[in-house]
Amino acid sequence: MIPAIGQVLQCYRAAAQTERMKTGRPSAGTVANALRGAASVCRAAGIDISAPVTEISRRRIDAALSAFMQRGLARISAWSYVCQLRAVFAKWCRPYYEDAGWDIPPLEIPSFRARAPRYARPSPDTLRRVKAWYARLEGEHWFAATMMLEFAMRNGDVLRLDDSNFAEKDGRRYLDYVPHKTELSSGRRVFWPIHESIWNRFVDYGGLPGLDVTSETFSDLNRDLRAIGFCGSKASYELRKICIDHVYQKYGAEIAVSLSGDDIRTITRYYADPAQPNIGAVRIIDLL
Repeated sequence: MIPAIGQVLQCYRAAAQTERMKTGRPSAGTVANALRGAASVCRAAGIDISAPVTEISRRRIDAALSAFMQRGLARISAWSYVCQLRAVFAKWCRPYYEDAGWDIPPLEIPSFRARAPRYARPSPDTLRRVKAWYARLEGEHWFAATMMLEFAMRNGDVLRLDDSNFAEKDGRRYLDYVPHKTELSSGRRVFWPIHESIWNRFVDYGGLPGLDVTSETFSDLNRDLRAIGFCGSKASYELRKICIDHVYQKYGAEIAVSLSGDDIRTITRYYADPAQPNIGAVRIIDLL
């Protein structure tokens, strides 16, 4: 039996709840994005969700990508919708669809390539404006910005913080967590020292209970950083990039990996600018 698209989406939602109880994944956010992406691709391709799921073909996905870009979306943004749709057809879903008595052919994805551009370090003037802006922050805005600018955290990981993520060892305080995005791939644990001045200010605010960090907090940071000159809906993410880039340039790639939880290849493409070294002019002959 070939189900309707709407039936598959309903089954995916229910299957995701069951799978999350067993394995912890996919997260509620991933499920919401997958359903949103599937609906967006269908609308752009002119497919009604009451149509058979086989209507989602390579040709129709190509039409959706074309429609997205005609509306002004960047290639990477258009492709992100297709990646969200693909989650509905992930390998872990198949047993649940088979249990429903459905025969769903594999999703054929068009040969479309879209990669985010390489990281380019902001100008010295832009960095000075970021520094001045950061110095004025208070409360939850200071905390959210600090966790991104000083510790390279992602927004979602900041929102998931609890007291267990702040460890003490040999009289020093550390941030201790595993980035949610890479916990099933690299699984790298971040264990990074917290500067005494940051910790003292955190304590003065009453710790996490005294700081009401929400998604609205990051919306405020996004707005401020767009005013400074960063583009995109997630302008606050530039704080993470600034952090990783500076650690990379000052302390090297392996230390940047320890802080970010990503691998070196990801860092050197998306989070650091190795083409712009910040060291002074040197002669190799003088190092011999």
